[in-house]
Amino acid sequence: MTSQNLKPGWQMVQFGNIAENIAVRVDPSEAQTDVYVGLEHLDPESLHLRKWGHPSDVTGQKLAFEKGDVIFGRRRAYQRKLAVAEFDGICSAHAMVVRAKPEMILPEFLPFFLQSDMFMERAIEISVGSLSPTINWKTLRVQEFPLPPIEEQKRIAEILWAADEAVVRYSKALTSLESLQSVAMADSFRSDSNGIVFERAEDICEKVSVGIVIKPASYYVKHGGVPALRSLNVFPGRFDLRELVHISEEGSKKNRKSELRTGDVVVVRTGRPGDACVVQQKQEGFNAIDLIIVRPGEAVLPEYLCAFVNSELAKRQFRRGIAGTAQAHFNIGEFKKLHIPIIKIEEQKRLLARLAVIQAQILEVSEHLQRLQRSGKSLLNSAVWQVARV
Repeated sequence: MTSQNLKPGWQMVQFGNIAENIAVRVDPSEAQTDVYVGLEHLDPESLHLRKWGHPSDVTGQKLAFEKGDVIFGRRRAYQRKLAVAEFDGICSAHAMVVRAKPEMILPEFLPFFLQSDMFMERAIEISVGSLSPTINWKTLRVQEFPLPPIEEQKRIAEILWAADEAVVRYSKALTSLESLQSVAMADSFRSDSNGIVFERAEDICEKVSVGIVIKPASYYVKHGGVPALRSLNVFPGRFDLRELVHISEEGSKKNRKSELRTGDVVVVRTGRPGDACVVQQKQEGFNAIDLIIVRPGEAVLPEYLCAFVNSELAKRQFRRGIAGTAQAHFNIGEFKKLHIPIIKIEEQKRLLARLAVIQAQILEVSEHLQRLQRSGKSLLNSAVWQVARV
């Protein structure tokens, strides 16, 4: 796009003229903060920082950020990870601390600018490296983008922050419902322990294995190929397939053990260990990347096993087996030791019927949330990119 294609008042600018890269390096042991943000703490497609670690969790130099800065994941930019800092802290050197130059771009508009397809596609394009493609500031700062005048930025930002607020409200509602479901599952055992026998997962399941762990870049394909689930796609009792990746047919054939069947239970083991969902017919034949794959035996229904794994009762067991501090990780060996309460199949069905009421609400809120997110993304790209054109 050239300046001749822009609406009046818009201009083509180099990124380095509207934002600066804050590269203040800090040793975690000397940091005057209790907050450390790694890439694992950034949620894709979200501007909000909901989790973080402590500087004592990490070693090596990190980057300092201040309230209002944008923490942008420059490594593996295709994950679309960035967040607006609501407090001071330090972050991974695999991130980039970006600060608006307010005379050119409003701080409240910058996060949406970075989140737009226009910016993200360019960021991915200029990333270098195969296994862990990374953006260099020297390359990014000379990239040119269309920029609206300040008053238009203000109008766009107000609309997009209002849309974001609606997404946040529904996200909180979804989290509350998922917590309620987990508690209801645990309470069902505390209230009546008659007839319950605890068995280890490895003794009642036909299969407990891990999906593809090593992920060469050559495995990923843009068109065709075999869909593959990752931790980004798996949440308690539901899938989110918006960030679905595909691997090559060759890569899938080499990893048949990771091929999913209807009724399998997939469990997140890194980042959000223990989140689980049952594979439905529409996911039959998908592959799995770095997920625990569980195939229940005759004594337990897939939906029952999934509900238990998502419960607080199971989470307490998980926490004893979680390794790592910067990024929580659940070992498959620990999962095999998981003690699962076994009740008669008819009792399992009755419990699932009670939980189904909450699950229906979860799905309803989840679907509405996804519609809001799609609408917000469409609005974002329209506002930041399409309106630039005459």
